[in-house]
Amino acid sequence: MISIDEDFIAAAAPNAAAAKNGRGLVLKNKFIALHHSGDNTLLFGECQGSGKTPYLCSADFTNPQSVTYRCSCPSRQFPCKHSLGLLYAYVEGKSFTPSEVPESLQEKREKAAVRADKKKEDANKPRKVNKSALAKKIKAQLDGLDLLEKLTLDLVRLGIGNMNAKSAGEIEKQAKQLGNAYLPGAQSALHDYTKLFFDADEVKTTASQETIYSEALDQLGRLHSLVKQGRSYLQNRSEDPELAPETETSIAAWLGHAWQLRELKDAGLAQTDVELVQLAFNSYDNVARREWVDTGTWMNLGNGEIQLTQNFRPYSAVKHIKAEDSFFQVAQVSELCVYPGDANPRIRWDGMTMRPLEENDFKAIRSYAHNSFAEVIKQVKNQLKGPLADKLPVYALNFDCIGHVNDQLVVQDAKGQRLVLTEHGLAEEPCTCNLLPLLPSSLLSGKTLIARFRHDLDTRKLQVKPLSIVTSHSIDRLTY
Repeated sequence: MISIDEDFIAAAAPNAAAAKNGRGLVLKNKFIALHHSGDNTLLFGECQGSGKTPYLCSADFTNPQSVTYRCSCPSRQFPCKHSLGLLYAYVEGKSFTPSEVPESLQEKREKAAVRADKKKEDANKPRKVNKSALAKKIKAQLDGLDLLEKLTLDLVRLGIGNMNAKSAGEIEKQAKQLGNAYLPGAQSALHDYTKLFFDADEVKTTASQETIYSEALDQLGRLHSLVKQGRSYLQNRSEDPELAPETETSIAAWLGHAWQLRELKDAGLAQTDVELVQLAFNSYDNVARREWVDTGTWMNLGNGEIQLTQNFRPYSAVKHIKAEDSFFQVAQVSELCVYPGDANPRIRWDGMTMRPLEENDFKAIRSYAHNSFAEVIKQVKNQLKGPLADKLPVYALNFDCIGHVNDQLVVQDAKGQRLVLTEHGLAEEPCTCNLLPLLPSSLLSGKTLIARFRHDLDTRKLQVKPLSIVTSHSIDRLTY
């Protein structure tokens, strides 16, 4: 029989309102017929709507990792509230009787099976490169890097001390051309520099100014490396159109390459039968790229790697793309694709099943965490040497205690080494240190901290921002 629960429905719903409305249909007894197929792979039923003819809705579990939802209603949401209501009716124990699948629904299932077979067949065909289109795109990107280099040199000549909100705004206007040159990553990198100065006129203290200047110097170095490495990479691809995108570094993504799952699989960047646990979640507005970004921080239970999911929702299509949310079960993925990257690579998958978190899962998370801060500090420092590396990597740390030393909040390992806790991390992430005093004291000793590292450029020391605390039976999140 089909095995689902309310967490499954919440994960499937396009938004909270759809889930609420789906449950409301069950409470109002709107379903006039509830059935399942003879092989128990399909739930279907009729739900009374505003018209005379009830809607025929269904949930097809032929592929449990990628459930197909259908409904005769005009909604553009998938699954719609009627399909969600069907799931709620099943979870709440309503009576589903065996029945023949309606002809119209059976036809759709057969067509879907044909499409799935064709998709598998196409996946095995040799990949063809449109050399003309690729050459055109590479030329546009190289021209865009020329513009980025010019803007970077202009910023250096202007000097950090002379930057203000007005000059930052002027650079932002010119930077829009980078988007037209298929360089969204470069545009975002330039925005990371200019946004430092939008509020610079309001900065009063010398210490605040020094912090901005230190960060600005680091960002200028990143822009210079992006131009240099990007140009070399694009010139190599221009000379050999059959050359696959770079997989040893993340330069392809920096230049705006949209990795397809097939490319990642062909490059050997896929893992099979993986179980993942989400450790933290955050959603933010990326103004530079004009899109919402939903970011999940996950641990791979097979090897302890901390990896990221990223769901991009452009402003122009935000109503039609499902927003990701916090996930509280174990995601079971038959084929996981891992993007090129460093400490916390991005991951994607086509479908998944889920199961409840168990005691052994928490034990596994804690076993993969670093016991020695000195060990992980060395790893972070090595990573930060790369100009285009992720400057805010996430690690799991087993700690002895969290508390105050003088006026600083610190986390300490079993050997007595300490790291200062900070609110500075991703600019879009909510504050978390202020929540620690509200937690039970038992959570502040002998647990596992999921922390985002940050190199304080003024003190030249590593600091960490707490994201969640893992115990032997729970993951207490500080961000949502």
